[in-house]
Amino acid sequence: MPVPRGQISLLLQQMATGNQEAMQKLVPLVYGELHRLAAHYMRDERTDHTLQPTALVHEAYLRLVNRQQANWQNKAHFFGVAAQVMRTILTDHARHRCRIKRGGLRQHKLSLDDVQLFSQERSDDLLALDESLHRLAQLDSRQSRIVELRIFGGLTVDETAAVLAVSSKTVKRDWMVARAWLFGDLNEHALDS
Repeated sequence: MPVPRGQISLLLQQMATGNQEAMQKLVPLVYGELHRLAAHYMRDERTDHTLQPTALVHEAYLRLVNRQQANWQNKAHFFGVAAQVMRTILTDHARHRCRIKRGGLRQHKLSLDDVQLFSQERSDDLLALDESLHRLAQLDSRQSRIVELRIFGGLTVDETAAVLAVSSKTVKRDWMVARAWLFGDLNEHALDS
């Protein structure tokens, strides 16, 4: 059954005021989309991976609803932040795995266009991308956020523009510049390894 337009945004606003009933109504409305995002991330992961899409959704949702003073602007904002939270969870998981398996980080060349976040060899790539995004954020936080929303959030150009309250043209331009910068940064740091 389709969700009436604006209902998720309304529930998010009610939840921000402490309405527990709104939170209970929100779960079934956003769970499917959050699970789709998590499944997308986990699609290419090894079969024995200890983190499953359902666990990723549950962890992300708990972090989202337990945020102090969350001021959700709308549905797109919520899913944009959800993408950021999932990225953090997955990066932490990859870091932990690298420490256990390899005793540290190992980086190698990664094409941003071909990024597959979860395959047997991709934990290092995810960490390299995360570090590059942190460096990009120091130079241009909006470009970093655009990459995060597009890659980790699966948002379209228009959805990203709505979350960031900028034009679609701005998103397209920043997306192009950010991809070029990240490509150079990832290659530069891969050579240093």
